[in-house]
Amino acid sequence: MFLLLLSGVLLAWLFSRWLYRTFWHRNLSVQIEFLDRFLYEGETSVLKEVVINDKFLPLPALEVRFSSNRSLEFLNDASVNTSSTDLSYKRDVFSFLFHQKIRRSLPFTAHKRGIYQIYDVSLTAYDFFFHPGYYADVPQKTVLYVYPKQVDTYRIVLLCQAISGMVLSRRRLYPDPFEFSGIRTYRRQDPMNHINWKASARSGELMVNQFDSTTSILLTLIFDLEDPLILKYEDLVEETIRITSSLAARLVKMNMPFYVKSNVTDASASSAFSMYIAAGAGNMRELNQKLACIDSRVCSLPTRELLLAERSLKRSDHIYLFISKNRDAELTQLLLSLIGTGNQILWVLPVRAQDHSPELIHDPRITVIPWEL
Repeated sequence: MFLLLLSGVLLAWLFSRWLYRTFWHRNLSVQIEFLDRFLYEGETSVLKEVVINDKFLPLPALEVRFSSNRSLEFLNDASVNTSSTDLSYKRDVFSFLFHQKIRRSLPFTAHKRGIYQIYDVSLTAYDFFFHPGYYADVPQKTVLYVYPKQVDTYRIVLLCQAISGMVLSRRRLYPDPFEFSGIRTYRRQDPMNHINWKASARSGELMVNQFDSTTSILLTLIFDLEDPLILKYEDLVEETIRITSSLAARLVKMNMPFYVKSNVTDASASSAFSMYIAAGAGNMRELNQKLACIDSRVCSLPTRELLLAERSLKRSDHIYLFISKNRDAELTQLLLSLIGTGNQILWVLPVRAQDHSPELIHDPRITVIPWEL
């Protein structure tokens, strides 16, 4: 009797091994996907996990494992079975009956700017005897862009007021029909479509709308990420990228055309970062994606070469917005050489509060705005 029972168990075990070895992965699908395509630093989102066992063979236990960047911190129950070393490793266990789908939502917080991708998941299936002999890798393709955090709106507004002051000091070129400044008496050379008929009826003589003038102005926003010293300033470098993103967003709202340039490598072009944003184009998504992908440790050229290349363009009536934590006499002289014919320079200088010194740059031709972390 005991031998018959033992033979039955052995046959069941052999049949189970064959059955699961042959069919466990049939009609089994796993999909892991970020709910959002992009976030800003510090924001929270969800990673969706969908596993389907669409067959009559149950799976007593299925282990799903994948890795992600450790700057994505899983929250609440999603943090269970998660370990972090160089990467963050996540392990989830499912149990399936017949033709069953299980969905899970894994909330997380993105703590750092970057591009986050999950390429594959590893599956380990167990039969009723819990024999861990069934393995497979399932390719995945899900991408999340974590954009630079937008800095304090009030500080950016003050910065934009400084830019506006530079724009208003420019040589007036033509009237701007969107900048209404008052009403005056009609002159023979005034176009008819400028006549204000209501004001004319009240005054008894022809009155016209008067418009302020604007300038044909172009800006170049240069952000410097060179960090040449042994002691690195990653916090100031990251703040430089945040200021760049926030200031660019504000310039787009102000309907200004501008260039964005840097000495850091553009990952999508394998060359120094350079991008033109037309007035009102609003292509901030493309810019933020590029900023998210930047590896601040990889610079295409030194700051000196970047400024020399810009000087060779010999621009005039131009505004340079320079964002850099670096400050020395050579850098100041290179910036002064950009002034040329009617150019203006605004230097945003990220500094740590404890490093802030009143003796930064003293030259009336450069407007310096210290930016304390």
